[in-house]
Amino acid sequence: MVSRYGEVYAQWRADPQGFWAKAAEGIDWIRPPRTIFDAEAGVYGRWFPDATLNACYNAVDRHVAAGRGDQAAIYYDSPVTNAKRRISYRELLDEVATLAAALADLGLAKGDRVIVYMPMIPEALFAMLACARIGAVHSVVFGGFAAKELATRIDDAEPKLVLTASCGVEPGRLVEYKPLLDLAIGLARHKPQACVVFQRPQLEGRMFAERDRDWAGLVAATRAAGKSAPCVELAATDPLYILYTSGTTGTPKGVVRDAGGYCVALKWSMSAIYGVEPGETYWAASDIGWVVGHSYIVYAPLLHGCATVLYEGKPIGTPDAGAFWRMIEEYKVAAFFTAPTALRAVRKEDPHATLLQAYSIASMRTLFLAGERADPDTVAWAEHVLKVPVVDHWWQTETGWAIAANPVGLGLLPIKRGSPTVPMPGYAVEIVDEGCHPVPAGTMGSIVIKLPLPPGCLPTLYRNDERMRAGYLKDFPGYYKTSDAGFKDEDGYLTILGRTDDIINVAGHRLSTGGMEEVVASHPAVAECAVVGVKDEIKGEQPCGFIVLKSGVDRPHAEIEREVVALVREKIGPVAAFKLALVVQRLPKTRSGKILRGTMKKIADHDPWSTPATIEDPATLEEIGEALRARGF
Repeated sequence: MVSRYGEVYAQWRADPQGFWAKAAEGIDWIRPPRTIFDAEAGVYGRWFPDATLNACYNAVDRHVAAGRGDQAAIYYDSPVTNAKRRISYRELLDEVATLAAALADLGLAKGDRVIVYMPMIPEALFAMLACARIGAVHSVVFGGFAAKELATRIDDAEPKLVLTASCGVEPGRLVEYKPLLDLAIGLARHKPQACVVFQRPQLEGRMFAERDRDWAGLVAATRAAGKSAPCVELAATDPLYILYTSGTTGTPKGVVRDAGGYCVALKWSMSAIYGVEPGETYWAASDIGWVVGHSYIVYAPLLHGCATVLYEGKPIGTPDAGAFWRMIEEYKVAAFFTAPTALRAVRKEDPHATLLQAYSIASMRTLFLAGERADPDTVAWAEHVLKVPVVDHWWQTETGWAIAANPVGLGLLPIKRGSPTVPMPGYAVEIVDEGCHPVPAGTMGSIVIKLPLPPGCLPTLYRNDERMRAGYLKDFPGYYKTSDAGFKDEDGYLTILGRTDDIINVAGHRLSTGGMEEVVASHPAVAECAVVGVKDEIKGEQPCGFIVLKSGVDRPHAEIEREVVALVREKIGPVAAFKLALVVQRLPKTRSGKILRGTMKKIADHDPWSTPATIEDPATLEEIGEALRARGF
């Protein structure tokens, strides 16, 4: 089949508004859009400014109304608790409408914010959709985040309610959510009116009578009273959710997602990019705390009328490296989406894919990868053992859906391993130098996207238009700055080389080294420090901290290093994967006092490096190399 990509991309370029007006027909509007784009509104314009809809109606109710209520909406599979549940669209509607009524009874209304701090259980999806149903704005915080991180998000979003569960379940341990939440509320300036707690059988959370409500009890009482919340009419430009992402400075950035553009873009992507049909099973093996979970566990599959898979387990160890293949066989998964990290972990445990022989993965047509760069070696291995196309694609928390992909539904283009292929309709991607001039094919530069961004991307940061302009739009006027570096080849294929700032990518999770440095520097024995991302064959990158001790500190270095590792784990959470701290005599710096993190990273990664012209003392770089060699790098 010849790909229609060229033709479809050209249609978008010729008439962007006509293109998105057509795509908008995939959504059920209360008031259909008459204006497709208003260039004068918002920070760079707004999509569908005069339209109204409800995202929950589009994800749930309309499938029941169309007679597909008995079809599976969610397959919940939890090897860590040995539980499974099939939830039909009709059951999903009942759960969501009942919970929404219970939340409305607690005073939750359109525009109020709600923090959802939950593990990968069906109730987390019910919570997100219940908020969408009544127009409350959900902000899901990943269950692995520590109290301080949660507190900063509470202060920024100022939620009326927090929805949580008593615990998360990891292989071999329980993560107690309730004490973390109690600590976070203690630290936060803003105090939520109430917390609704889902008590899991593995662990009961301690309740405070004046603030905490029992989830199951609330829902049961609401159901007994026969209450069910209708869908509220919302402007397409109203916020559906806020999702916090690591900022280069300490304060997290609240990426806003508006309901209308997001629904339109996601619905279009399911058929055009992922090539799946309503009724088929789509599985994104991510977490709802990240953007992939929001877009491709919750909203997109349900908007499209697919069955989505909610997996509370790991790629390996629950029970083994055959877990993915079991799931694909059991739920007849047509499209599977995971991070390269997960595949590297599976390959390390089972290099010859011996465990695959026990399963039939015949239902799977395509494997999609995103979240970090897919190294060609991993892609080649997956193609060899799975015998399906392995499609890398590239996007960001900010964009909500793929910037560059190989659009399976429009017809696959030739795959070049290591490249996420080509820009999708909506994205005019250019590679430029620091002066914003385009660079020739094959030349590395900053990756920028011509404004306006397409539907589905962030219109702004939560209550912070100025930070949106300064952080994304100021450096390259007329463009959105991705903060990624890369190049285009002579066929227009993109290659993404990595971040241009201090965000590192640990197993697909974007984390700020600046944030880690703040924590390391807070240790009483530490004078100064630098945290860089060093190559890791499983996780892509892992943080490594270089520490200079205060003079007069004569304690054993290994003891201080252990304390620093524990401190980062406590303040940022296990998600930081911070396990390596090295005491060094001094840090390499420029004459103006800037720490040469980039060069330190190259030394750790054994990449070619040269001494920067502005260095104060070249011997410092040798010292860093010696410290790393002493640790077996």
